[in-house]
Amino acid sequence: MSDLLASRSSERPKALLAWSSGKDSAWTLHKLRTQDEVVVVGLLTTINREAARVAMHAVREQLLEAQAAAVGLPLVKVFIPSPCPNEQYEQAMGEAIARARANGITQIAFGDLFLEDVRRYRENQLAGTGIQPIFPLWGLDTANLARTMVAAGLRAYLTCVDPKQLTPSFAGRTFDAQFLDELPPDVDPCGERGEFHTFAYAGPMFTAPIPIVPGVVVSRDGFVFADLLLQEAIR
Repeated sequence: MSDLLASRSSERPKALLAWSSGKDSAWTLHKLRTQDEVVVVGLLTTINREAARVAMHAVREQLLEAQAAAVGLPLVKVFIPSPCPNEQYEQAMGEAIARARANGITQIAFGDLFLEDVRRYRENQLAGTGIQPIFPLWGLDTANLARTMVAAGLRAYLTCVDPKQLTPSFAGRTFDAQFLDELPPDVDPCGERGEFHTFAYAGPMFTAPIPIVPGVVVSRDGFVFADLLLQEAIR
């Protein structure tokens, strides 16, 4: 755990934010900063050790670091294998949580919206650790939330699509008003059921947009992934 986390002081509770690199994580950060009830001191992210990419979202670690720089927070990276058995995932997260608690962190924020089983799992995993899970976006109407994000300037690319739930051609598209207009009615506007995952690159939580360019689109392991590249890295 970075010394930076330990050195930040505030009368407000210190929290980590579970950061997937997507729009919900980014909006959770914006909401927490607006409410000013906790101080977010770091972004907690699981990374595929072999691929050096954010787990599930498949975002390059370099882009994750660009996000962290743009929001002004350190990353707390939790490296996991791929595939990752659940017991290995829980061990890696347990070690990260123990380090966080030792550094005075008392809360972890999640961007979950309405999946009860996911929330129960998080609550069960943190029970007895001294760290409280908080869910700032919980129960919000996802259609209204998606429109609110877009109206506030949040922009994201779809990096992963589940072709069983959403047409593969949506992979690589921008999460914006046109996207929401064209989304099938049976797909959650925030992709909460795993229909799609995103990479947030602009919005009120960032000091400046992250310069990215689309890469290749590939099918792998039953999903469609759209790669993204940091524009500065390909000059």
